[in-house]
Amino acid sequence: MIKTRYLIILSVFFSTRLFAQVPAWSNGADFKDLSFGFSFSSVNSYYKIDKNPGWRTPYLDPTNNNQPVTSMLNSISSSPTQGFGVGFLTRVRLTEHLEARVTPSLIFADKQLTYTYVSSPAVTKLVSNTTVDFPLLLKLKSDRLGDFRAYMLGGIKYSQTIGSKINADVNAAALDKLVKNINGYGSYEAGIGCDIYFEFFKLSPEIKLSNSFGNVMYYDNNAFSSPISKLSLHTFMFSLYFE
Repeated sequence: MIKTRYLIILSVFFSTRLFAQVPAWSNGADFKDLSFGFSFSSVNSYYKIDKNPGWRTPYLDPTNNNQPVTSMLNSISSSPTQGFGVGFLTRVRLTEHLEARVTPSLIFADKQLTYTYVSSPAVTKLVSNTTVDFPLLLKLKSDRLGDFRAYMLGGIKYSQTIGSKINADVNAAALDKLVKNINGYGSYEAGIGCDIYFEFFKLSPEIKLSNSFGNVMYYDNNAFSSPISKLSLHTFMFSLYFE
């Protein structure tokens, strides 16, 4: 029994010594006041939908003698859709545990809305756009443990749509009309992640949630925009930052 206790004590002692000798790589990435990097992201987004009073009423097409375009609505929903993004990182060191980050990114992430009707076939509308995101975030970091450090972050983001054509469906048939986003909108973001230090760089896996401010829908008088009073964009993002 005594020998077993000695063996346990010796094992704990030597494992502690070995852990203490693990090299702490990539010190320069944290000690510099200014550093840069890049990122790759997986984006998952969907809409929260607020409906107008009387949203179930069939839409009457003014270009076709006010004939109903569809039957009465049963539901409007938005399923999460996948996208991706690439970006750059500019990091400014404020204190040992606090830094500011600007991470402009190009995001390719379509969204979709599904309309189900009482007696008409369901219709899915894809909201296609590409945005340039400009997040400004504060990152609060824990103490470093060997080659690992955890962190949390939060801030605001402005998204600008590029290549958007508001009048792209002006001559389209009633059932081919589009649902569109406004060209620019703001969001708030919050997330968690960890810094993993290697010999020549730092890798930071990160998960982040983003919710838009206000209404992101561009209002059109058509069968698919008229039932909706407000669209809010909700985004889940998994990113890998290399610095």
